[in-house]
Amino acid sequence: MKTLVALTVLTFAAPLSAQTVVSTSRAPAAAGAPPGPDTARIEAARPVVERLWPLGTYRRMMDGTMSKMMDAMMTQMMGMRAADIAATAGEAGRKAAAQAGEQTVGEVTAKADPAFRERMKITMDMMMREMIPLMEKIEPTVRDNLTSIYARKYSATELGDMARFFATPSGAAYANNAMLVFVEPEMIQGMTAFAPELMKAMPGIMKKIEAATAHLPPIAKKDAQK
Repeated sequence: MKTLVALTVLTFAAPLSAQTVVSTSRAPAAAGAPPGPDTARIEAARPVVERLWPLGTYRRMMDGTMSKMMDAMMTQMMGMRAADIAATAGEAGRKAAAQAGEQTVGEVTAKADPAFRERMKITMDMMMREMIPLMEKIEPTVRDNLTSIYARKYSATELGDMARFFATPSGAAYANNAMLVFVEPEMIQGMTAFAPELMKAMPGIMKKIEAATAHLPPIAKKDAQK
């Protein structure tokens, strides 16, 4: 069931990764790279980002909402054919797929581990709780990077217009929830619907990867390295 767990984590990560900005603002500029935005545009972008991403946004996204998302995803996956998932795991997976037949993932996991659903729920709930403080640590850096991005993409006039809009009641209501739409029920439903489509496509994707990497030397086996 490693494939199932990996798929679950991958699908869960999508809404967060859509909002996570990799820390680059403090990295040295590459040779020939254009200069960063000037100080005036940085200062114009800062209040915009503070409205769009107030401190505590990650906690609001993850606290409780993500557990519901994981429950919905798990229910969806438990109803999938186990063979469809196993078939994505190479030769061993194809053998497992033949053995699984028409059984669902729920039926297979229940035979192997009657407590699988409860175990997964406890695991995911614990992951959510433990990830929140970790995500909060990087939140100031995320805001700094968003500030640099907004300062680069928008002029000082445009940033000023945004800041004035966000200062209005309607603008404040929009900005306060702009990042949270990715964990709304409709978005969660869309992500859970993506999982079976991914599993259907995965065998074909793996064949294309095998063909594209066929010219590479095989990975040395551990026994051969001794």
